[in-house]
Amino acid sequence: MVGARRDRGRQDWALPEIEDILESAVAVRLPMRTRFRGLTARETMIFVGPAGWGEFGPFVEYDDPEASSWLRAGIEAAWIGPPAAVRDHVPVNATVPAIPADEVAELLKRYPGAGTAKVKVAEPGQTLDDDVARVAATREVIGRVRVDANGGWTVEEAIAALRAIGEVEYAEQPCRTVEELAAVRRAVGVPIAADESIRKADDPYRVVAADAADVAVVKVAPLGGMRATLDLADDLGLDIVVSSALDSAIGMAAGVAGAAALPRLDLACGLGTGSLLTADVAASFEVVDGAVATKWFGPDATVGTAGLAVGPERQRWWRERLRRCHRLLGTDSGHVR
Repeated sequence: MVGARRDRGRQDWALPEIEDILESAVAVRLPMRTRFRGLTARETMIFVGPAGWGEFGPFVEYDDPEASSWLRAGIEAAWIGPPAAVRDHVPVNATVPAIPADEVAELLKRYPGAGTAKVKVAEPGQTLDDDVARVAATREVIGRVRVDANGGWTVEEAIAALRAIGEVEYAEQPCRTVEELAAVRRAVGVPIAADESIRKADDPYRVVAADAADVAVVKVAPLGGMRATLDLADDLGLDIVVSSALDSAIGMAAGVAGAAALPRLDLACGLGTGSLLTADVAASFEVVDGAVATKWFGPDATVGTAGLAVGPERQRWWRERLRRCHRLLGTDSGHVR
């Protein structure tokens, strides 16, 4: 988090000592059913504190300033715990990776009762015809579809693609910049959701000032925690969707807790991605009737890393990364920024 976002959800709580975090920290590699975000396995780190388990799982290519927000979120979970909930179930969407259209129906069986599906589009190496076919196959099973391009289109490509794909609940991050999102929104009249333009932006409020989005997709870990996410959601004034950052069950608990604490939640959240993993460190969040129930992994929860822990070299890599990010979070007062 940089710029204006660095102070989002500032909490006056002491930063735990690094050795207190590292004492239980273990890096794990979680195998996946389907390639997603270019990955076939998810590498992350978990640790336990007085309030429960936390996750530190920034993607490996992220630099330390960005990764430090993920550590802040993990510390909040492990040392502070979840905010007060206003609901005990959170509606979730099915997630369709960039798979062939003929595999979609089988994949959607993992999301019983889901009334909304998010379909990945604009995958490198694929065509618009692939996207159209995947969306059509999804509509045959789940009628309400949203698409996510991860900023993969130009304005012209986005306009052509959205017209070819047809009606969608919204298009998530069709292009990279706020100005491009605004241009697509004006041209096609399709609701636009901003993801990277919020969580990776120096100023996340530009999407509102530019009238570039109808929906804000927020992710607890990269935004620095549950409370920071709730503060930002409140200030943006847009419809909110809380999504996973391909979290383990530990990180997912924080995402679900954040969604459960939102005063208003009208759209299904992207918190059903646990089904993309073939193994996890704790019991996954099972989708039942299109929703997941809230739960928290307290300090005595059953969490296991047997067979999932990475080797000594990767353990050292993650521990050194955690040390560097911990230094970035600290201040002279010893309190978290």
